[in-house]
Amino acid sequence: MARLTPAPIDDVVLVEPEVHGDDRGRFVETYRRSWFPLGREMIQANRSEKRQGAVVGLHYHLHQADYWYVLRGRARVVLHDLRVGSATEGVTWSVDLDGAEDRGLFIPPGVAHGFAALSDVLLWYLVDGYYNPADELGVAYDDPAIGADWGLRDPVLSARDQNNPRREQIPEAFRPRAGLRR
Repeated sequence: MARLTPAPIDDVVLVEPEVHGDDRGRFVETYRRSWFPLGREMIQANRSEKRQGAVVGLHYHLHQADYWYVLRGRARVVLHDLRVGSATEGVTWSVDLDGAEDRGLFIPPGVAHGFAALSDVLLWYLVDGYYNPADELGVAYDDPAIGADWGLRDPVLSARDQNNPRREQIPEAFRPRAGLRR
């Protein structure tokens, strides 16, 4: 059985699954829908490979939840609660996920998320909605109001992530609400 640890941001869950191994190798159950408070069904799996020094994010969705699992390498994950009315609105939290440690992270809608590749990284993740460009939103990775510690000196970012607005510049229509469900 997995050990589930609530994070300092409401509805975010850190998962430490049970690892089974012997001389042949190992087996890990990486995801189970019943582990999560929102009980959302994941319908798409994605793979992201990034070179050491890359930063992805901060991204957020109004409707989509993510479940991240690092298979190889080490990533510094940064989360920031953007949900208006959430008990943890404005909280920033970071956690390192390492492929050698077998930990997963459930990220609900409205929580901005990103990661820094502290080494070359292979991230496998599940989402509970198909790609929808209208639900692909972002906030500046270096916004002082968020105060993220990425663990890198000179991050490499996409053009999109270099141009995301600061938290205070997000239009009201694009601010997620606490308790938002599909």
